[in-house]
Amino acid sequence: MPLRKKPLPKLKKVNVSKKAQWNQILKDIDKDEIPIDLLHAMSVNLIDGTKVSINIKELISAGHSPDDLEELLDLKLKAIDEFIVDIDFYVNVDDVAKTVQPITDQILKNL
Repeated sequence: MPLRKKPLPKLKKVNVSKKAQWNQILKDIDKDEIPIDLLHAMSVNLIDGTKVSINIKELISAGHSPDDLEELLDLKLKAIDEFIVDIDFYVNVDDVAKTVQPITDQILKNL
C-alpha cells in the first residue's frame, strides 16, 4: 500500500532586508517629532485642497543649516496653522537606519 504524501503548505515570501525592517519599524511607531535631517520631504495639505511640497533633502544639500531650516519651517507652519489640514512627512529610511542601526547593534550585542 503506497503512502499518501501530505500536501505542502503554501509558502509565503518574507522580505528580511534591513530596509524592509526599518520601513516596518517606522510604520509601527508613533512619530511626534522627527529630526529634520532624517526627512526627505514634507507635504503640507491646506483646507482649500492646495498641497505644498517641501524637499528637505534638497534644501539641506543646497547649504541650508538643518537647525535654521527647522526654525524657519516651524515659524511658517505656525503662521498658517489655521489653514493646515495635515502634514505628510516623508522619512528617509536609509538615513534612519544608518543613524539607529549602530546604536541598536551596540545595545543588542551581548544578548
